Amino acid sequence: MSTRFLLHGFWTHRLSVTHTDMNFVRSRLSVGCLFGQRVRGMCNKLPEVKPESSPAAPAQEPRPSFRPPGCTPSNLDKKMLVWAGRFKSAEQIPETVSYETIDNARNKIRVKAAYAMMALTIGACVVMVIMGKKAAGRNESLTAYNLEKKAKWREEIDKEKTQ
Repeated sequence: MSTRFLLHGFWTHRLSVTHTDMNFVRSRLSVGCLFGQRVRGMCNKLPEVKPESSPAAPAQEPRPSFRPPGCTPSNLDKKMLVWAGRFKSAEQIPETVSYETIDNARNKIRVKAAYAMMALTIGACVVMVIMGKKAAGRNESLTAYNLEKKAKWREEIDKEKTQ
């Protein structure tokens, strides 16, 4: 029993050393360390660096503390808001719109564009299948087309050699 306990202790110690060694190697080989950046954990905060203010600097004018949240939409954003169905026309869009509203409109446009591309891809596949079946009905194939093209090239080369 004592031999079993000693072996267990030996292997437990070796595994913990190996695990520690692997963490050391992993931390030294990380991409951030290669570029000189320190990798932070999830809960670590960077120390706050306060900018030094010179006493000769003039005081800035106080800004109004209240500002409506959001941003001014660009012309493209306005078009997206209308296309997404959020507003009926561009004239109904207010000067400032929340970021969430613009993000939702962009996401709806992305989804609509993805659906359109999927439909076009499926449609193109169906057209190619139909065209392939018609060509097979006319006994046309890529092999026959390539053989004809190479035969024409050989004839042109022979004509150039004879001239």
